[in-house]
Amino acid sequence: MTIESGTLLRPAIDRSHWSDSRMGRFLERIAAREGITFATFEDAWQWCIDNLETFWADVIDEFDIILHSPYERILASRQMPGAEWLPGATLNYAENAVSALRARGDNRSLIARSQTNGAREWSANRLVEEVGRVQAGLRRAGVGVGDRVVAYLPNLPETVAVYLATASLGAIFCSIPPEMGPTSMIDRAGQLDAKVIIAVDGYVWGTKRVGRMDELARIREAIPSAQYVVLPYLDTDVTIPSGMASYADFTAEQNEPTFEAVPFNHPLVILFSSGTTGKPKAIVHSHGGMLLAHLRDIGLHFDINEKDVNFWYSTTGWMVWTLSVSNLLVGAAMVLMDGDPNFPSLDGEWSQWAVAAETGATYMATSSAYLAACAHAGMTPGSTWDLSKLREIQCSGSPLAADVAAWVYAEVSPTLTLTPASGGTDICSGFLMGSPLTAVYAGEMSCRPLGVATDSWDPSGHSIAGEPGELVCTQPLPNMPVYFWGDDNFERYLASYFDTYPGIWRHGDWLIRTPRDTWMITGRSDATLNRGGVRLGTAEFYAVLDPLPGVNDSMVMHFEDPDGGMGTLVMLVVAGAETDHAELEKAIRTAIRTELSPRHVPDAIVFTESVPRTATGKRLEIPLKRVVQGMTGENVMDRSVLVNPQHVDDIVAAVRAVI
Repeated sequence: MTIESGTLLRPAIDRSHWSDSRMGRFLERIAAREGITFATFEDAWQWCIDNLETFWADVIDEFDIILHSPYERILASRQMPGAEWLPGATLNYAENAVSALRARGDNRSLIARSQTNGAREWSANRLVEEVGRVQAGLRRAGVGVGDRVVAYLPNLPETVAVYLATASLGAIFCSIPPEMGPTSMIDRAGQLDAKVIIAVDGYVWGTKRVGRMDELARIREAIPSAQYVVLPYLDTDVTIPSGMASYADFTAEQNEPTFEAVPFNHPLVILFSSGTTGKPKAIVHSHGGMLLAHLRDIGLHFDINEKDVNFWYSTTGWMVWTLSVSNLLVGAAMVLMDGDPNFPSLDGEWSQWAVAAETGATYMATSSAYLAACAHAGMTPGSTWDLSKLREIQCSGSPLAADVAAWVYAEVSPTLTLTPASGGTDICSGFLMGSPLTAVYAGEMSCRPLGVATDSWDPSGHSIAGEPGELVCTQPLPNMPVYFWGDDNFERYLASYFDTYPGIWRHGDWLIRTPRDTWMITGRSDATLNRGGVRLGTAEFYAVLDPLPGVNDSMVMHFEDPDGGMGTLVMLVVAGAETDHAELEKAIRTAIRTELSPRHVPDAIVFTESVPRTATGKRLEIPLKRVVQGMTGENVMDRSVLVNPQHVDDIVAAVRAVI
């Protein structure tokens, strides 16, 4: 359907009905205490920014966060980077999750649906038991405070248990999804000096059986110091190699979980993102930062509680998976799906809609690209499946087009809340999202989260509206990364976020503020490639391409889809003189699929005489992309610095022909 961006799809909640949501009640209590009135959500947001310490103290009180020792103040230093949050406080993320699980008792907590081993459901008590068993296994393996545990696991109940058990010990958890090939896995886990790596033997994707034991052997050769645990998943009778432990043996000991109290900023989880150069960034997030930000997100902005059943379709490597586990903090149940959501077709039995209906999901988080695919295929989920319990859909990963937003209301449900969001692995949360109180406009994001000072800036550092600017955050957040693993002098951290506006976070997205105080992301301002929530840097592609016989040079670019789809990934290749282009193209696609990610197999491979490089050898992906998109001028691409400027026009024409 045709609809203009900015069309009102759901009005803001009348002020008299704010008390219908936890966010509304939370804000009303603040207003009563302060003797003020919030006429709109934007008023409340501004108060939270102006009173940042009071706001976060209110979040701590609202959710009864378990503290082993009190904080001296909320913010001892506002400096970015390096803001000091809750000095003196000690806590444990997992303890807060397990406390909520124990309150849930025998009620179901994890609802698992897998194309590999079918349907399973765990009660909250069953999950707590598994956390204790994994904790005992980790202790026997010598895991303690600060050690790293890597999960090469799909979206399974056991993965959740490994995460919470690792956190309970004050160790650091890292999840790398098994759809990533050995090169991607080694590039990530190889940075961490992991004490334990827990992996599946393989998995099923649609009708395809994907083994992982050969890949695990390669990983073990590259990372020999870790202790390896194998969870039989694809084949319950798999032979466990000598020197590796079976998951059953590893978790054989019953154990009541205990919790190590750690400082607020103690590392909880390492999430990998990719810059444009070097190895993937190992972003370290803290116990306290995840607790505060996720409770704000899930309890207030998403209005999730113990009555909800939440279906978040996500790979375990996406920050969305880490955020989804935090549903347990408020006592909600989680739906875990492992498999191809397009099997046997977009509207088949493993469609996300089918899983949401079958499990009785009340809250659904998915990708904008998935919604776009369903809309453009003419699907009618609301009449095909019983989605009557579904009250909200959140989407992220790429901008949601206006026509797709309208389709959700027309073909899924006219009464639900649609909340497009944008954030990132970098903060494991959002810079922009929705709320129970704000209006929903087609093609736009409703609001900035409470306590998040998001803005759009021009190159001079001035706030702008109505045109694209750099997405910035002007005040510290508790969930900004503690540091990058291995970045001892903070050089990469500073270069990633603070090299454009000193002391101000620059995220790398183009952002527009509308006259309605809503927000639109128009694309990445760096060269990270985000496909379906899996983010890879161009350097990762080159690490695979450069060794391939016949590839003399290459360049990769991603052109975002304005309608919210996966976009177009184009690869430029300079081939050897005697190389068969068809055979080389086949080899490239196979290498990317097996070594990196199936989602990043290029949509088009263009053979060229050269790729734009400077005399120092730097590939100019972003300048070339901007020229292809029609931008002009020396500030876009200075051809005088190129080794082969004579080839640029032909390259631009060839790329335009395939996007």
